Amino acid sequence: MKRFITSPKKSWTAILVVICGLSTAWASELDLIPKPLRVEESSGHFLLTSQATIGYDAALEEQAKYLQQILSQSTGWDLALKADARKTTIRLELNPDKTGKPEGYRLTVTPKTVTVTGEDKGGVFYGIQTLLQLFPAEIYGDRRRPDVEWAAPAVTIHDAPNRPWRGMMLDVARYFYDKEFVKKYIDMMAMYKLNKLQLHLIDDSGWRLEIKKYPRLTEVGAWAGPDHKRLGGYYTQEDIKELIEYAQVRNVEIIPEIEFPAHILSAIVAYPWLSCTGLQHEMPTQHFISKDLLCVGKESSIRFLSDILDETVALFPSPYINIGGDEAVYTRWESCPHCQAVVKREGLEKASDLQGYLTNVVAEMMRKKNRTVVGWEEILLRGKVNTPVVGVFWHNVADTIEATRTGHRAILTPATHMYFDFPESSTPGEVKGATWMPPISVEKCYGMEINDYSPESTVIGVQGCFWSDQFIHGTVLQEIDYLDENRSENYAEYFTFPRLLALSEVAWCPQAARNYSDFSHRLSHHFARLDAKGCHYRVPEPHIEKMEATTDGSLKFTLQPAVAHADIRYTTDGSYPTIHSPLYTAPVTVSDKSDFKAITVATDRHYSLPIYFAPDYSAYAAYGKFTTEWKPLTVQTQNASWRFECTGKISGNGNYAISFIPTKGNNSLHLGKLKLYKRDELLAEVSEPAAADSDTTATVYRFRVDEFEAGTPFFIEVEAWGKGGNDTSGLVFILKESE
Repeated sequence: MKRFITSPKKSWTAILVVICGLSTAWASELDLIPKPLRVEESSGHFLLTSQATIGYDAALEEQAKYLQQILSQSTGWDLALKADARKTTIRLELNPDKTGKPEGYRLTVTPKTVTVTGEDKGGVFYGIQTLLQLFPAEIYGDRRRPDVEWAAPAVTIHDAPNRPWRGMMLDVARYFYDKEFVKKYIDMMAMYKLNKLQLHLIDDSGWRLEIKKYPRLTEVGAWAGPDHKRLGGYYTQEDIKELIEYAQVRNVEIIPEIEFPAHILSAIVAYPWLSCTGLQHEMPTQHFISKDLLCVGKESSIRFLSDILDETVALFPSPYINIGGDEAVYTRWESCPHCQAVVKREGLEKASDLQGYLTNVVAEMMRKKNRTVVGWEEILLRGKVNTPVVGVFWHNVADTIEATRTGHRAILTPATHMYFDFPESSTPGEVKGATWMPPISVEKCYGMEINDYSPESTVIGVQGCFWSDQFIHGTVLQEIDYLDENRSENYAEYFTFPRLLALSEVAWCPQAARNYSDFSHRLSHHFARLDAKGCHYRVPEPHIEKMEATTDGSLKFTLQPAVAHADIRYTTDGSYPTIHSPLYTAPVTVSDKSDFKAITVATDRHYSLPIYFAPDYSAYAAYGKFTTEWKPLTVQTQNASWRFECTGKISGNGNYAISFIPTKGNNSLHLGKLKLYKRDELLAEVSEPAAADSDTTATVYRFRVDEFEAGTPFFIEVEAWGKGGNDTSGLVFILKESE
């Protein structure tokens, strides 16, 4: 028997929201992401059959072939294409008068026909994406499903994006993803109406773009490690052309990022004369931010930059080119006679002003080539920039005021909300990610405000970022080629999804149209679509609908699935649930919340972390952030080194206090010399504690950090031993006291 599947609906009607004096009905009854501007529901369903035809305006041949391919791989039907035919089952057409906004569309589904009308090709493509979301999730699969009837509800949808820039940044420099994975990433972006892919092609640890005039950039700068463990890769210019062509059909614009003046060690290793010192380096196999910058004072360096950008611009049709510009350390420029000569010649005050000088030089180069420079927010904060540029604000969105004041534009990608290399939670067992900022949940990502903190908006859009530096933090995630593994790709997708779906709605919808409860419900039905696309994702924990105290002091848990149609498995003895644990079917009562654990089971091999209740450290708030704890098995009875990670607790340059607070035990923990390390580099050393808190018997050390690097692991190593035994337990906190 065939299954008749339609998109699940909610029972409530569309909510009316008034914005800027206009009354608009927001689509809340269908599980569409991002939520369309307006939906008008009709009765009945459209049923796709093997006899359907696809008609299209001549200019939309690529979009018609795209739709034909998607439908063919899941239905098994090669639907006929008919150029300029009016009487077809599915019709794709251009008609700007009916939409009125770039990338806007109108989708009309009746029981007999489907019409997608676009303002432009992008609008038609996005109408196709919405149509696909009306069909069952299996429409995205790559194998024929004869057991499914392909039904879509009858609706008329009017839609257009709120902002023109809806982007993702993929870091292919720290870890090289091959072009097939980049294509898949483009597919997933396009599915959720993201239109800008910033390719982070250059960094200290890798040069990923073939430049024919400078072959050593990829011969040397694209690889790291000894031959038998060599890692890396690069895209040939033909690869890039293939990716651009693939992306254009999907309305995704690829923007190259050529990073400088910092993060360019890969070029300096290949051509040492590019730096101020001219010293030969090796390609790094561990993450760090090199102090070596492109030497601004040498004509040869500027000529190199011009040559690189000439080839890049010739290759990429995007009107934007990203020049990076972040995290430069200026000590090399301060001591370089060539750079100091430019400082004097240009009447600059300090070495850091050379970055503004360089940005001006490059921005003017690019203006003559009809390109607009984009860069991290630092390019607007290091000297006056004369040519209008676009700043990507990752550190302090309030700095968009500077963009407004100086005539520039802004893209928001705050690390607090849109950096997808941070984990989603602090649950024990979470996959290792960046820790220099707190976790970013789907809800936190979705809650990002689009506000440029200025009198008039200069913000052209929103962007998410996935950085790959965890691959070179000592944790080996790379594939074993001989086993044809893809764990690196799974890792990237685990961190990207489902947060990319939250980003898509933040970027597409007006802020007043956003509602997380509504989004979460719709999201629960999209995991099946990710499964059908073969896209990995982080399975969300079950939702706790209620946690009620009973008359006898117990707690009753009522759960809701975070993934539609997925099982929930649970335990009541504090143990970790498995796929064989009891199936949740009704509220569960336990004596203490720590006894209750539950997981979402998407498949037998794909399930969530358990529901986790973090310990309450509010009584220790004055001591800063919880860092670690010690227990008897951690403690030796003679002087020994105890080393633990404190990444994320060291959050910038400044003065810190670390407190060791005993909580129980018959023995005391004695502490000696303490050292702070950045990776393996000693940053601070304290020979003895600064104080002892008589109320809590806390032992406190104080130290200063002057060479902080974001995304870099930090460790504490302290001499510790239990006097007379190791029956001692306690907590460790780190407090940032001042800059």
